Amino acid sequence: MKKVKKKNVLMVVILIVILIIGGGVGIKTYKYLNSDEYHLKELGYSEKEIKTILKMEKKEIETILDLEYNEHMVSLFQEKYFILSNLNKYLDYKEKNKEKNYTDTVAIINVGADKDWYGEPKATKMSDEYLILVNKFNYLEEGYTPEDLVDMGLQYAFSGKKIREEVYTAFKRMVKDAKKEDLTIVANSTFRTYDYQQGLYTRYKNDYGKEYADSYAARPGHSEHQTGLAIDVSTLNSTMSNFEETDEFAWLQEHAHEYGFILRYPKGKEFLTGYNYESWHYRYIGEEVANEIHTLGITFDEYYAYYINK
Repeated sequence: MKKVKKKNVLMVVILIVILIIGGGVGIKTYKYLNSDEYHLKELGYSEKEIKTILKMEKKEIETILDLEYNEHMVSLFQEKYFILSNLNKYLDYKEKNKEKNYTDTVAIINVGADKDWYGEPKATKMSDEYLILVNKFNYLEEGYTPEDLVDMGLQYAFSGKKIREEVYTAFKRMVKDAKKEDLTIVANSTFRTYDYQQGLYTRYKNDYGKEYADSYAARPGHSEHQTGLAIDVSTLNSTMSNFEETDEFAWLQEHAHEYGFILRYPKGKEFLTGYNYESWHYRYIGEEVANEIHTLGITFDEYYAYYINK
């Protein structure tokens, strides 16, 4: 009788253990079937892709789960300047431009360079102060003139040049420091009115055609020179065409950001800025941001899209 009881007790214990194990397995299975990992696998993502996705922020994971599998998804999310709200635009652009790498795809969409130049221009945000963006998509009103323009001395600029006061202070400091190394930097083009830019663009267009004009001269309202924050520079013996070959240019490449200036239209970034490379065109944005852009190695258009207008 005692043996029967012991056997029954043992059976009950075994049954309880089985139920516990089975319940644990069932719960584990249930959790897995409702996990992000399982749903990502169902969508078609590989083990490697899933591991990468699960390290992302919750909002990013939820976004991926709401969309169909895409071979470009993970690579785009890993780009430094990826903006979640632009995801569908990235995917669409990449599908149509398979030869573009992911870095360029993200940059192009962020700055709006997937659209036609001057296609849908809008008024720039004047509240951005020294960081206002003026390009082929953002314009200044025809009557805009900075209130703090000052005359530039002949030791710093050609005759009759004006620039905003803070820019002039920074420029003078930069020119003086360059002079200590026997380098001469002079401003040959600074603030321009809307009407002046209209005439300049028209001359380029009449002489060389619309395509050439749009590559080298901004349309009226779209010129940084109207902001009073841009300066075209040269030496006393150089021109625009050979300024890149001067010691002054090499010095600016190394030091301009220390004074709040950046090379606005760098080589190799034409597809983002909309302008041909201009070794002479410098834009004032303040020391903090200029240093950041110098360190990051990106254009102002890219910086603005990700850090200011994100």
